Amino acid sequence: MGYIQKTLIAGETVLYRAHLHWVVLFGHMLIGGVAMMAGIALLIGTLVTTGRDLGSGGTAAVIGGVVLLAGGFAILMTGFLRRAATEIAVTNKRVLIKTGFFGRKTIEIFLSKIESVVVDETFMGRTLGFGTVTVRGTGGTPERFERVANPLEFRRQVQTQIEGTGSPTGTPVRTA
Repeated sequence: MGYIQKTLIAGETVLYRAHLHWVVLFGHMLIGGVAMMAGIALLIGTLVTTGRDLGSGGTAAVIGGVVLLAGGFAILMTGFLRRAATEIAVTNKRVLIKTGFFGRKTIEIFLSKIESVVVDETFMGRTLGFGTVTVRGTGGTPERFERVANPLEFRRQVQTQIEGTGSPTGTPVRTA
């Protein structure tokens, strides 16, 4: 059970779920993948050139290869964890956003207190379907969330609930 399900109040239902776009993984996949490939190449190259007699230089190369392989894997998993640890939802009463796994940041704004939802899409974001969403509550500071998948749909769902034209029975409207 995720954070959002645990924090629902009486009579509240999740109508829309959003998530971070896969593009948040790109840098992690690039750097982690290169490090892992370098580690594998170093390991294979060392074992091929030295055979089973590693010697002092071969041992260092094997350790370096293992470190590169493990480091690349850790970088890759960091990206997946970041994406999985972010929950974004619109309910019939609030907008809830939770980021972080070890440390947690939560934003919970009642629909009646939302002043605006701003979407900023770059050319690349518009092409691939992601953007930055800024939610501003009355009297509060704007909260920015980058690389949200399908940000226009998220804004539409919030606006639909604010206007009261959402699903009156609390039936889920849509999940992105």
